[in-house]
Amino acid sequence: MDSKNIRIPEEIAPEVLELASRYYANQMQSYSPSDLVVAGKEVDIPAEFIQQAIQDVQEQHQQRLELQKQAQKQRQILLKISAGILVALSIWSIWTYNSFANSTSQVEAAWAQVENQLQRRTDLIPNLVSVTQTYAKHEKQIVSLLLESRQAYLQARTPTEKATAILQVDQAIGRFRDYAAINPQLQSSQLFTNLQYELAGTENRIAVERMRYNRSVQAYNQKIQRFPNSLFAKTFGFHKKPFFQATNAEVPQLKMVDG
Repeated sequence: MDSKNIRIPEEIAPEVLELASRYYANQMQSYSPSDLVVAGKEVDIPAEFIQQAIQDVQEQHQQRLELQKQAQKQRQILLKISAGILVALSIWSIWTYNSFANSTSQVEAAWAQVENQLQRRTDLIPNLVSVTQTYAKHEKQIVSLLLESRQAYLQARTPTEKATAILQVDQAIGRFRDYAAINPQLQSSQLFTNLQYELAGTENRIAVERMRYNRSVQAYNQKIQRFPNSLFAKTFGFHKKPFFQATNAEVPQLKMVDG
């Protein structure tokens, strides 16, 4: 088909004309090697220097294009590396958060076991009160100490408050035992003997669970303080946890009253 008979649709005619104008402008703004040689003669430049200059300029232009391509590739590589680092950092952050949360759960579970044993021993106090009221009716101060220590424990909320309250329970039970040691009638009671066994067993379990809790706290605290975990622990809301250590508490002195 003769190209002269080809019809160009009206909707693309403006685009064709615009592109053709650009091609023509580019051609008008460029020179052939022979044009440059002629121009060089006008200013007494030999043709071989014109040819060498054309070659050098073309090589420099090609080098610039290569450098641009390399720079673009490097930018792409850097973008990929940055994206990879962000993905790795996100994965590590999630893993670290889950690790912190798991350690927190272990500490809380260990503390729950401590509380179970503390509660178990505190629940024995009414039995001690009952024995005291049965065999030492005049020892109201012992009864008062036992009841106050139990109430202090029941009102404690934090591990530190629990530690202080349990020290008060320890001292109250210790005063009861001191009195029992000088009261033959109380020592001969089967109920008192049974309570002694229960108290001893409970205290052993408290010691074991307290040790496990403190180990869990130690592992947790070391984890959140270790670099680079320490950079994220506070951001995630994880802070050091206290060990379960008894502290000094003011407990009223018991005065024996002759019955």
